[in-house]
Amino acid sequence: MIGILGGMGPEATLDLYSNIIRLTPAKKDQDHIQVLIHSNPKIPDRTEAIAQHGESPLPYLIESAKILERGGAGIIAMPCNAAHHYLPEIRRHISIPFIDMIEETCRRIRVQWPDSRTVGLIATIGTVLSGVYPESLTKAGIAVQLPNQEDQQRIQVAIDQIKAGVHDRSTQETLQSIGAHLAEAGAESIILGCTEIPLAFNSAEVNYPTLNPTRILAEVAVEWALAQQ
Repeated sequence: MIGILGGMGPEATLDLYSNIIRLTPAKKDQDHIQVLIHSNPKIPDRTEAIAQHGESPLPYLIESAKILERGGAGIIAMPCNAAHHYLPEIRRHISIPFIDMIEETCRRIRVQWPDSRTVGLIATIGTVLSGVYPESLTKAGIAVQLPNQEDQQRIQVAIDQIKAGVHDRSTQETLQSIGAHLAEAGAESIILGCTEIPLAFNSAEVNYPTLNPTRILAEVAVEWALAQQ
């Protein structure tokens, strides 16, 4: 059983589950993978905690992980990039595996583009300040290209709009244009480093490669589940 530690936000949680369903080679209901979702939208904001010393989400994340473990999950997937800042501490409180979405995304870059030297990152301010992506990527000799300050603020506004249910063309064009700015600055591919971003981003419309960590997380979770069967 795959456990999803969700609620950050609910639509991103749904997107991960939708990806798991689509990736499962099923011909009937019984072929699908058991999934246990604990979606707690009351988890304190990760960007506020990291960037503004707001309330820590860690106790809530640990409790959700424990709920999933007690419920019978064999592995946990968490569709929130910024929350991975707290992953080492969460892992200390559970005994089942916890997929590292950040590391899996970085591994995908190394496999798909082994000669890659620079990757762009579109993410919340909290994820950027946490340093989770540079920490993983620099181990592979890959530099991270970040947006300028103005674009970073535009990203944050766009993500807040998506969380509020606004998925309009303007939001999509904002995010895709910022990806283009990063590509023009030398990024060879762009990480969609907030799980809200794929909800308002069309990779088919842009002329630069993108990586969707939610999709990668789903692929790893499904691969694990099928291997258990």
